[in-house]
This record gives sequence, C-alpha cells and structure tokens, in this order.
Amino acid sequence: MRAYELMIIFSADLDESAVQTSINRITAQAEEANASVEKVDKWGVRRFAYEIKHKWEGFYVVLEIASPNALDEIDRTLRLADDVVRHKFIRLPLPEAHRRGLAAVTA
Repeated sequence: MRAYELMIIFSADLDESAVQTSINRITAQAEEANASVEKVDKWGVRRFAYEIKHKWEGFYVVLEIASPNALDEIDRTLRLADDVVRHKFIRLPLPEAHRRGLAAVTA
C-alpha cells in the first residue's frame, strides 16, 4: 500500500458543514478507488503568508490516505472544485508510513 498525505485549503467563506460535505465526497471517491482515509485533521481557518486567488485566509484540512493505486481522479476533482483554493498530494516515504501505521503491506 502506498501512503499519501493530502492537504486541502478550502475557501474561508465556507461554513464547517460545507467543508465536511466536501470531505465526505473526497472520502467516498477514495473508497471507490480502493483506498482508505485513515485520518482527517481539520486545522481550521488560517491566514496565508501571501494572497492566493484574491483571498487571504483558508480552511485547512489534512487527510492521511492508504491506497494501492494512484489517486488521479481525486486530484482531478480537487483541481476543478471552485471551493478549493489549493491542494497538495505527498507520497509518504516508507519509514514514515510505517511510523504512522499506514503501510501494513510493503509496496
């Protein structure tokens, strides 16, 4: 299994229920791709160091995902979403994935 960390910055204009709805949609998409979302960490609204898409604040969410496949469809969905300011996938190195308990099977 490959381990990924996905950081999503939603527009700060959204309320928490809209953010949760988006997280549920992403989780459902991950499960369709035979992946599992192991952890969801909501950081809340944070101020940016510089202006991004005419905004100064965003709602940060970090997801830890274990997946046997690449997550291209989720990446595409996030690129097209209007409420997402930025997102970033990071494939975790194997020792870090083991430390977090995300790599039960060596890939």
